[in-house]
Amino acid sequence: MLHARIRSAAWGAAMLAVLGATLAPVLAQTIDDKAQACAGCHGENGIPQQNTMPVIWGGQQGYLYLQLRDFKSGARKNDIMGPIAQTLERDDMMALAAYFSQKTWPNLQQPRPPADVAARAAQAMNSVGCSTCHQSGYLGDGTQPRLAGQWKDYLQQSMLDFRNRSRANNPGMSDLMLAISEDDIAACAAFLAGM
Repeated sequence: MLHARIRSAAWGAAMLAVLGATLAPVLAQTIDDKAQACAGCHGENGIPQQNTMPVIWGGQQGYLYLQLRDFKSGARKNDIMGPIAQTLERDDMMALAAYFSQKTWPNLQQPRPPADVAARAAQAMNSVGCSTCHQSGYLGDGTQPRLAGQWKDYLQQSMLDFRNRSRANNPGMSDLMLAISEDDIAACAAFLAGM
C-alpha cells in the first residue's frame, strides 16, 4: 500500500510538472485548447490513462462544473486538479463543463461482476438509496454524476474517500458510505463499472 502511494505521489509530481509547464500558454487559448490540456490525464479519446482517473467525457455538466469549483476553492482536495483549477475563471469552468458534457461517454469495456457480487451491490445500493440521486441506470442528472461505466478503481476509491471523509465536498455521501461496509463498497464499484 505504501509503495502504491509513493508511486502515485511520484506520478502526481511528474504530472504536475508537465501540466505546470503547459498551463501558462493554455490560459490565453480557446476552450478547445484548454480542454486539450485535460487529455493528459483524462485521455485523448475520453478514456483516462489510469483507472484511478475519472471519465469526464459525457459527464453531467452541472456536476463537472461543481467539481472544478470545489477543486478551485479547496473544498475538494487533489494535488493535480487543485493547481489547475486555480488557473480557471468561472466562465472557463462553465465552458469546460459544457464542452465535456457534450462528448460521448466512452465504453471502458469493464466486465460485469459475478451474480453474487451484483446481488450484494444491489442490496447495498438499495439500502442507501443510490438511485434517488444518481437516477435510473445510474446515469446521473444535473449536479449528480454518472456512475454507470466509470472506472471501478476510481469509483471504489471515491466511495472510500467519502467514507473516511478525506473527500469532504459532499458530507451526505460520507454519511451514506458509512452506512455500508467496505466489502459492500467494493461490490458497488464492480457492479457500477460493469454497467
